[in-house]
Amino acid sequence: MDILSNTVALSRMQFALTAIFHMLWPVLTTGLGIYLVIIEGLWLKTRNPDYYYHARFWSKFYVLNFGIGVASGIPMEFQFGTNWAPLSEAIGNFFGSVIGFEASWAFMLEAAFLGIMVFGWERVNPTIHFISTILVAFGANLSTFWILSANSWLQTPAGVEMVDGKFVVLDYFQAIFNPFMFNSFLHMFFATLETSLFVIGGISAWYILKKRNHQFFSKSLKIAIAATIAVAPMQLYIGHLSGEQVYHYQPTKLAAMEAQWETIPAGQSADWSLLAFPNPQTQQNDWEITIPNGLGYILEFKKELSEPVLGLKEWKPEDRPRLLGLIYYSFRIMIAIGFFLAGLMAVTVIQWLRGKLSADNITQQGWLMWGWIISAPLGYIAVEAGWTVRCVGRQPWTVYNEIRTVDAASNLPPENVLTTLVGFAVVYSLLFVTAIYFGSRIIRRGPNLELAIPGGVRPAFDTSPGQFSPDERPAETQG
Repeated sequence: MDILSNTVALSRMQFALTAIFHMLWPVLTTGLGIYLVIIEGLWLKTRNPDYYYHARFWSKFYVLNFGIGVASGIPMEFQFGTNWAPLSEAIGNFFGSVIGFEASWAFMLEAAFLGIMVFGWERVNPTIHFISTILVAFGANLSTFWILSANSWLQTPAGVEMVDGKFVVLDYFQAIFNPFMFNSFLHMFFATLETSLFVIGGISAWYILKKRNHQFFSKSLKIAIAATIAVAPMQLYIGHLSGEQVYHYQPTKLAAMEAQWETIPAGQSADWSLLAFPNPQTQQNDWEITIPNGLGYILEFKKELSEPVLGLKEWKPEDRPRLLGLIYYSFRIMIAIGFFLAGLMAVTVIQWLRGKLSADNITQQGWLMWGWIISAPLGYIAVEAGWTVRCVGRQPWTVYNEIRTVDAASNLPPENVLTTLVGFAVVYSLLFVTAIYFGSRIIRRGPNLELAIPGGVRPAFDTSPGQFSPDERPAETQG
């Protein structure tokens, strides 16, 4: 079928485009918000000016990502009414409520206190400012909670009953905390935090490599390293728990993730497919590299399976996920990046313990700094790959085992959807270039170490306190 004349395919492509682009920005704000809380807390506790300057510097990235995230997120949500109206009508009793909670409880909280966090340094009490930063971070991560609740419900619908083609909520608590909810939220929470830490570490490593304020940025790098000691291993473990969820609740997705065509009975060992080329036409893998007994250890930490792993042949072709290669390799890209980041963390900690990250030695660790620079975008790739597995692997269902995607799309002329798809692609490309430009501009300029510090504390390099006259304008408007 010609994809350009297929409304459902075009609507899926449009939603995928908007979702993939939008995901780039809240991934950083949710994790960076927590980092800003840590940095500002350290400044209030120690009154070390470096922490204050770090808070001012990194908050610029927060504002940039927040703005692009809002601009790209609103069109994505509108598509539920334009391109997916039958789906919205069927699931609106629950899904609409949860999306409303995200907007009113989380986004509004974050937006309301963002102005105080950015512009209130010299205008409000330091404690009030710190509370505002906490509420901004809390609001950003509360958005993650509600979004993951809504999406998890699509994966494992619970607490509802279908009445005349519409889901009626019988138990909101059961629907919100559906079987996929808890681990999915934790997996995304740690993903955003880990991505943010490696972005912060990567940017800090760039300054250190260039020998620009290397002592200043060694602090942000070491804070990122210290946090990843806990975050990176935890993310790997929660990823395993998320895999167990798929094992128990979405066997078709697991079969697609593993390109497993034949059923493996319970009580037997199972090899893990490391690399393969799945062929839906022949219903087998054209070639494959396997790790003996690997799948049992991945799913259950033991050799023999307690439950069978169903193969794709157990379902009719129309009931199987499509794009098997995309699902299969997206899953492996996510895993590979997770282990790479954990390994980089471990190597960095070893170098730290050896004294190689001291103020005198850190600029000599060029290979390690390059490792952190390279790692900066990898978290984004892992997040996008994970969501690809999560959503494409759910197909052909929009609500798993309840509503097919072909029945969820609006009956629109394909040329109309193609027009909006191209329009979104153009606008989002411009937004991406704009974000890269302003982000690189922030990096090129570096931190402003001449800012007056609230409370009358002056920078350590100021040798003429009697003549010091702070700029009264907000820092964001100063050149």
